[in-house]
Amino acid sequence: MTSASADPRISIVIPVYNEEAILHAAVVDLRERLKPLSWSYEIILAENGSKDRTVEISKELSLKYPEVKAISMGEPNYGKALKQGILLARGELVLCDEIDLCDADFHRRAVDILDTGEADLVIGSKLAAGAEDERPFLRHVASQAYSGLLKVMLGFKGTDTHGLKAFRRAALLDTVRSCLIDKDVFASEFVIRADRGGIRTTEIPVRVIEKRPPSINLFKRVPNVMKSLVKLTYAIRLRG
Repeated sequence: MTSASADPRISIVIPVYNEEAILHAAVVDLRERLKPLSWSYEIILAENGSKDRTVEISKELSLKYPEVKAISMGEPNYGKALKQGILLARGELVLCDEIDLCDADFHRRAVDILDTGEADLVIGSKLAAGAEDERPFLRHVASQAYSGLLKVMLGFKGTDTHGLKAFRRAALLDTVRSCLIDKDVFASEFVIRADRGGIRTTEIPVRVIEKRPPSINLFKRVPNVMKSLVKLTYAIRLRG
């Protein structure tokens, strides 16, 4: 069942930026696909600096559906929005999603793994064996290159840090609070710090289909991502 109670078991955190075209339909569809799971959950829409009607639509959704909560950062900062959403989450389990994915199948598989106690962090990898990355070829290559840089610069042992994640909030809350870099690389810092801290982590392959063009142009992101990656390397390698 959906729940607006003070203590939902599961919190789904979704950063949103300039998503007026798909936001309402995506949330309605997600709610429908979660119904068979009979979960007590909340959906946190973490808006960050949108210039369209995303803020207005988020508020409308929160008024219509008690389990939906809308927050706004007031600046384009994906990492800050994701971090704040996690910190505000009330659930025992936290699922980090993307509005153009809203992958209820990943949610179900990840929660099953967390419930067995096999891991405290589950990463939905679009690059692991068995994954289906149906985004444009250039975006797939960019993801591979980025993961390769993380391996070289920070000793990352997995295949993917961005996108879908699920974790036990109590086990990862200190890790979230210790992250120093936001924007595009917060998710990478979170995963790498969890690994270095001995958090039990597992990856599962996911299918990724692009439902709309990226909200930020890939080539415009590269310089900022590289700057943030240098800061991240300094933060982890030197500051610890």
